[in-house]
Amino acid sequence: MASSTRTSPTAEAASDVPGASGPSAVPEPYTVPLAPGVNAYVQPDGGWCLNNAGFVTDGDRTLLIDTAPTVRRAELLRDAVAASGAPAPSLVVNTHHHGDHTYGNGVFAADGATIIGHAGCREQTLAVGHQLHAIWPWVEYGDVHITPATLTYTDSLTLHIGDTEVRLFHPGPAHTVGDTVVWLPEQRIVFTGDLIFNGGTPFIPFGSLDGSLRALELLRELDAEVVVPGHGQVTDPGVFDTVERYLRFVEGLAAAGRAAGRSPLEVAREADLGGFAELKESERLVGNLHRAYADAEGVPLDLPAVLRDMAEMNGGRPLACHA
Repeated sequence: MASSTRTSPTAEAASDVPGASGPSAVPEPYTVPLAPGVNAYVQPDGGWCLNNAGFVTDGDRTLLIDTAPTVRRAELLRDAVAASGAPAPSLVVNTHHHGDHTYGNGVFAADGATIIGHAGCREQTLAVGHQLHAIWPWVEYGDVHITPATLTYTDSLTLHIGDTEVRLFHPGPAHTVGDTVVWLPEQRIVFTGDLIFNGGTPFIPFGSLDGSLRALELLRELDAEVVVPGHGQVTDPGVFDTVERYLRFVEGLAAAGRAAGRSPLEVAREADLGGFAELKESERLVGNLHRAYADAEGVPLDLPAVLRDMAEMNGGRPLACHA
């Protein structure tokens, strides 16, 4: 899919920021047909701010699953839907509130789409506002209008796109407090949002370690054949085992670290990642440990400490956002 990259003073300044990069540093997004009328939209390399989306259509109506972190990328997603022959989305489901999945909502709402999400997703979208701008101020986001869900649910919601049944359900606090799993039972396809990363390090500071483990059990019970993760290539349910092993690893490190009186940063620095070293964004380990510590101690998450410690684990450099 062809695209153009614009240069602005902000983008030029970003070239001087260690660890910063932009759209030209990663491959173009691509569409993966999964079943008649069902497609995944993958944004390589799946790292920070490069999420997946998807769409379901019967030729008359289209349901979009998640958007993108910048106006430019949301427009590329809109173009990909159109290139498939599907009509413009009239419904957009957000799997959670993080800006890489929701910043593009305004592009589709401007065309008349209704935004759908868990009640907690709407609440957090409004509460955090331009969240990505605060972490990566040099990124050229475009004119992002924070657009929360206007149709919300609490436990589950079933939609029908022609003959295709689309079930939405909330697994409980996991990746965030307002996650949504999108399940197509007839096609046996599940869009997990960031409950699952394929090839990237799981990330739970905004949710729950125990809740993430429970969510994995719910995903397994679906008996899906195709898994569209929040980041990384489309895969199969074997990815659930990888994510669980990593979360159990974090659980063990946190228990031992707390018992020894070690800080999350100290534990992360000393940890032997073993096979998990192959996962991208290994600096997320310290953020995950902060979550585990906060849960065990019954205290609020110290988000500034999470961001500071992840940068420290990233060699003292800002986290690399490719959006």
